Amino acid sequence: MASVRFTVTPTKAEDLPGGSDLSPDISLRSGSRVRFESDSANRSDPLSEVSGGVTSTSAGGGTDTPDHSSIDQGEGNSKTSSVYINSNHQVDDDDFYDKNLALFEEEMDTRPKVSSLLSRLVNYTNLTQGAKEHEEAESIGEKKKPSKSPQMGTLMGVYLPCLQNIFGVILFLRLTWVVGTAGVLQAFCIVLMCCCCTMLTAISMSAIATNGVVPAGGSYFMISRSLGPEFGGAVGLCFYLGTTFAGAMYILGAVEILLVYIAPGAAIFEGEGAAMLNNMRIYGSIFLLFMALLVFVGVKYVNKLASVFLACVIISILSIYVGALVSAFSVPDFPVCMLGNRTINAHDVVDNHCSKTVLVKVAKTTRLWKLFCHNSQLNATCDEYFTSNNFSEIKGIPGLTSGAISENLWGTYLHKGDVLEKRSLHASQAAHPASDRYPYVFADITTSFTVLVGIFFPSVTGIMAGSNRSGDLKDAQRSIPIGTILAILTTSLVYLSNVVLFGACIEGVVLRDKFGHSVKGNLVVGTLAWPSPWVIVIGSFFSTCGAGLQSLTGAPRLLQAIAKDNIIPFLRVRAAKIPADVELLMYLCCILQLFPLVFGHGKANGEPTWALLLTALIAELGILIASLDMVAPILTMFFLMCYLFVNLACALQTLLRTPNWRPRFSYYHWSLSFLGMTFCLALMFISSWYYAIVAMVIAGMIYKYIEYQGAEKEWGDGIRGLSLSAARYALLRLEEGPPHTKNWRPQLLVLLKLDEDAHVKSPRLLTFASQLKAGKGLTIVGTVVPGNYLQSYGEALAAEQTLKHLMDKERVKGFCQCIVAQKPRDGISHMIQSSGLGGMKPNTVVMGWPHAWRQSEDPQSWKTFINTVRVTTAAHLALLVPKNISLFPSNSEPCTEGYIDVWWIVHDGGMLMLLPFLLRQHKVWRKCSMRIFTVAQMEDNSIQMKKDLLTFTYQLRIDAEVEVVEMHDSDISAYTYERTLMMEQRCQMLRQMRLSKSDRDREVGVESLQRGFDRNSMLRLTSIGSDDEDDTDGGERDRAGSGGGSSEHHRRIQMTWTKEKTTQYRATHSGCSTPEGFRDMLFNTSHFSFRDHSNVRRMHTAVKLNEVIVNRSHDARVVLLNMPGPPKNTEGDENYMEFLEVLTEGLERVLLVRGGGSEVITIYS
Repeated sequence: MASVRFTVTPTKAEDLPGGSDLSPDISLRSGSRVRFESDSANRSDPLSEVSGGVTSTSAGGGTDTPDHSSIDQGEGNSKTSSVYINSNHQVDDDDFYDKNLALFEEEMDTRPKVSSLLSRLVNYTNLTQGAKEHEEAESIGEKKKPSKSPQMGTLMGVYLPCLQNIFGVILFLRLTWVVGTAGVLQAFCIVLMCCCCTMLTAISMSAIATNGVVPAGGSYFMISRSLGPEFGGAVGLCFYLGTTFAGAMYILGAVEILLVYIAPGAAIFEGEGAAMLNNMRIYGSIFLLFMALLVFVGVKYVNKLASVFLACVIISILSIYVGALVSAFSVPDFPVCMLGNRTINAHDVVDNHCSKTVLVKVAKTTRLWKLFCHNSQLNATCDEYFTSNNFSEIKGIPGLTSGAISENLWGTYLHKGDVLEKRSLHASQAAHPASDRYPYVFADITTSFTVLVGIFFPSVTGIMAGSNRSGDLKDAQRSIPIGTILAILTTSLVYLSNVVLFGACIEGVVLRDKFGHSVKGNLVVGTLAWPSPWVIVIGSFFSTCGAGLQSLTGAPRLLQAIAKDNIIPFLRVRAAKIPADVELLMYLCCILQLFPLVFGHGKANGEPTWALLLTALIAELGILIASLDMVAPILTMFFLMCYLFVNLACALQTLLRTPNWRPRFSYYHWSLSFLGMTFCLALMFISSWYYAIVAMVIAGMIYKYIEYQGAEKEWGDGIRGLSLSAARYALLRLEEGPPHTKNWRPQLLVLLKLDEDAHVKSPRLLTFASQLKAGKGLTIVGTVVPGNYLQSYGEALAAEQTLKHLMDKERVKGFCQCIVAQKPRDGISHMIQSSGLGGMKPNTVVMGWPHAWRQSEDPQSWKTFINTVRVTTAAHLALLVPKNISLFPSNSEPCTEGYIDVWWIVHDGGMLMLLPFLLRQHKVWRKCSMRIFTVAQMEDNSIQMKKDLLTFTYQLRIDAEVEVVEMHDSDISAYTYERTLMMEQRCQMLRQMRLSKSDRDREVGVESLQRGFDRNSMLRLTSIGSDDEDDTDGGERDRAGSGGGSSEHHRRIQMTWTKEKTTQYRATHSGCSTPEGFRDMLFNTSHFSFRDHSNVRRMHTAVKLNEVIVNRSHDARVVLLNMPGPPKNTEGDENYMEFLEVLTEGLERVLLVRGGGSEVITIYS
C-alpha cells in the first residue's frame, strides 16, 4: 500500500505560518521547505534518511503519529492535514520541487528557488522616502496591509509637478527686471546657462534613476546611494536647507505681491526701506504659520490645492503670450512720466498731470512742481535739473512691433540709489546727482551680471519634483527621464521666449523698475498681460503660495528620510515611549530632551511633525532676512551643490564601469556629466563666490562630522568603487619596485594572543603600536585561533570582533586578520607570509615577550616566540619585541619628562634611529629626550666615534645626546660561569626528561600500579620539558641526525625512568635531597663540563652589556637595543632565551629591535 511522507523544515520562527491566512503557494514562502513524497514512487530515496522534519506514515507502518500531522486514507488517495498548511488547498506541482531540485534542497534556505525570488519581486511595493532597503523590509515578519499599486503616469506624475515647481516667483517678479538690467542678450545668456545646467543635471539624474528601482526618496536616495553616506548626508542636508529656504523665498514673494500690488494699504509700517522690510517680516511670519498649520493638518489638502495652483500658473503664462500678441495691434495704455531722461514715480503724478504747470484759466503749478521746488509759487527756487529739463510721457508698453528690442539689447547696470534713465532721451545733465528727496524711481540694489545669475537661478530649480514622486509612478524608470526632460525643455522655451518678448514689448525703464513705480504700482509683467494685469497678480500670488506649501511639505520628509537612514548622529532615530500618566511639565521636559532625536518620527500616519517644526524655524530665519534678492542666492548655492553632486555621481559611476551600472536611459555620457559639474561650479562662484565658499564649508563640515562619528552604511556607492579603483591603481604602482628608503615607514603586523574567553592578553601591545603610527603606515592586527577552520569558524569571527573592538578603543586605523590553524606557530608563519597585498605588505612584526617562560610547564610559548623570530628573519622583516609591556604608558598617561635611550650596538638598517623619532611624534612620548649610546672596543677610537656619531645624527636631522661607552677586555667572571652552568644544567635536564608521550604514559602507568604513586604528579614532572606539538623541530633534528652521523645521536640523550634507574639515580644523587646539595651539584664544575664554550662567551657579552646598560639607562623611560638573532641550531633555543633575559635584566621597559636587513633611514633629502 502506498504511503505518503510529509516533511516541513522551517528555518525561522517568524516564517512559520499559522491559522487560515496562509499563502496558497507554500513553496514561495522564504525560509521553509515543504516536501511531499510517496514511498511507492520513491522508496529508496536516500534524502529521506537525512532530511530533518516531521514524518508520518500510513497504518501498519508502526510509526508514531505526531500531534501536528495526520493521514486519512480513502479511495486510494492520501489526504494530509497539518497546522503548517491549509488542508483545504490542493498541492500544486511546484511543491514537489525536491524531486527536480534534490541536489539543491539542503541550500534552499539560503538560496531560494527562482520562482520564489520572482514572486517577491513582482509583489514589490515602493517604500516611503528614506526607508530601509527592500531586502531589509522583507525580513520583517509583520503582516502588511495590501497597498494600492501606483498608477500615475508621465504627465500627472512627473511633467506637471515639475512645471509647477520650476515656474515660480522669479518668473513673475524678477524676470522683467533681469531683462531690463542685463539687456536681452545677456539675459538670454543667463537663462540659457541656467537651463543648460539643469538639462545636463536632468540627463545625469535620468541615468541614475533608471539604474534600478528607485524607492520613494527621490534625489536624496539617488545621491546617497551613488556617493555614499558621507556625501549623501552632506548633500542631503544642503538639499534640505535649499528646499527650506525656497519655502521662505516663495512666502516672501507672496507677501511682496500682497503688499505692493494687491493691498498696499495693508502695510503696518509706512514708508520704504526698513519699514518695508519689517512689513515683510511680520506678514511673512504670519503666512509661514498658516502654511505650517495647513501642512500639519494634512498633506492631502495641499495635494488637492496643487492642481488649482498649477492652473493659476498656466493661465498666467498664457496671458503673457496673448498680451504680447495683442500689443502688436493694440498698445496698452501705461504712460510713463519722464523729467528729461529720468523716470518719475507715478504715485506722485496726480490726475495724470506729467508737467510743471497746468492751465486752468490761469497757469497753476502741479504736485510735481511742489515736490521739486518745495513751494507752489511760480517764482520759487527749484532744483537745477528740474529747471533745465521738461516733463514728457512715453509709452510703457510700446508694443511688439515698436522696435524697442533694439534699445533693450544691451544692459544697464546700476548702483544702489541711481535713477532709472532712458538713454535715448535728450536731457541737460545737472552738476550734482539726483537726490532721494525728489520723486524719481531709484535702483534699490547694486546690480551686476553675477548678482542677476544668483537671483534668477532659483527659477529653474524644481527638476527633482518628478523623482521625488517615484513611489507613486507606474513606471518610474520610463516616466522620470521623459517627464523631467520635457518639463525642462518646456520651461526653458518659456523663459527664453519671455526674455525676447519682454525686451521687444516693454520700455527699458519700465523693465528696470523692479516694483512698477513708474506704471502706478502695477506688476511690470502684468502690464503686458491680457486682458488685465490682475490675471498675473492673482495667478502669481496663488502660485507662490502653492510653491511655498510644496516646499514646506517636501523639506520635512527629506529630513525624515535622512534621519531614518541613521547616518547623521544628531538625527539618529531613537524610539521614546512616554507614559500616559506623566504630568504635563514632565512631558514637556521629555519632549525638549528628545527634540534632536525624533526627526525620524511623527504622527501615527507617518507625518514628520518634529521635522516640520524644525523646517518652520529654519524658514523663519529666511523670512527674517526679508529680502527676496538676498534669500535667492542662498538657496541657489544649496541647489547648485546638490546638482553638482548628481552630475558627479553619474560621471563617477560611468567612468568606474561598475557591473551594476546599467541604466535604461542610454542618452548620457560622462563628458556631459562633467560639463554639468563645470556649469554648477561656475554658476556657484559667478553668482556669489563668498556664498559658494560658505556652502562648501558647511557641506565639508557635515561630511567630516558624519565620517568622524562613523556612518556605518555600505550602499555599494560610487565613492567605495572609486576607492577600490584607486587602491588597485596604487597597489599596481607599488608593485613596480621596492619602496625607496625615504618612503619607508613601519607597516605593522601586530601579533596578539587571546585567552580562553577570547580576550586579548596584552592589549597594551596595540596601544604601543598606535603610538608608532606617526609613520601613518599600514597596521594589521592578527591572532591565531587553534583548531580546524570548519569547526572553529565561529570562534574566528568572535576573535575578529574582539580585535576590531580593541582597535576602535585604541583608535587604530587598520585591518584585523584571524587565522585558524592546528598549531599556533604554523598559523603565525602563514600570517607573516600571507598578510598584506602587493606593495602594501607588513615590513615590521610587533609581538609580545613570553612572560614567565622559565616557570611555564608548556614550552610552546617560548618555542613559538623563537620560531616567529626565525620566520621574520627569513622573511626579511623587522621585529619589535616590547618586554614588560604592561609597564608601558597608555595613551592617557603622557610622560612629562625622561629619556628614550637607544643602545646602538650593531647596525641593521637604522631602525633604532627611526623608532624614537616616531615615538616622539605621539603625545605620550613628545616631552622625552633622546640619547644614543654606542659601544666602543679597545681597538676603536672612542673620541672619533663620538664626533662621527654627532655628525651622523645631525645629518639625519635627529636631536639626540650622543655618548660612546668603552667596554674593556676582561676575564670571564665567576658569575658568568655560574649563569652559564645554571643555563646548561637546566637545558640538559629538560632535554633528558623529554620522553615520547606513549612511553611516558606506559611507564608511568606501570610505576603507579607498582608503587601507588600519584599519576598526575608524575605527569606534571615529566611534562616540564615535553613538546607534544614539536614534531616539526623533531623532524628537522631527525633529518639533521641522518646526515650528521653518530654525533647527533650522542647529543640527544633519552632517559627512561624505570624502577631500577630511579633507584640507581637516587643512590648516586642522594645529596640532592637538600638545597645545599642541589646547589653543589648544579655549580660544581667537577660534576659538569661545558659542551660548547661559545655559550660562556655569549653569556659574558650579555652580562657585560647588561651591566653597562643598567648603569647608564636605569632612569630611562624606555630602552631600545639590538635584538640578537636566534641560534641556527635549534637545540640552543633555551640558551637564547636565557641570553635575552640576562641582557635585559634590571630594566623596566625594554624594546628589542631587530632590523629587516634594509636601510630605513637616510641622510639625503
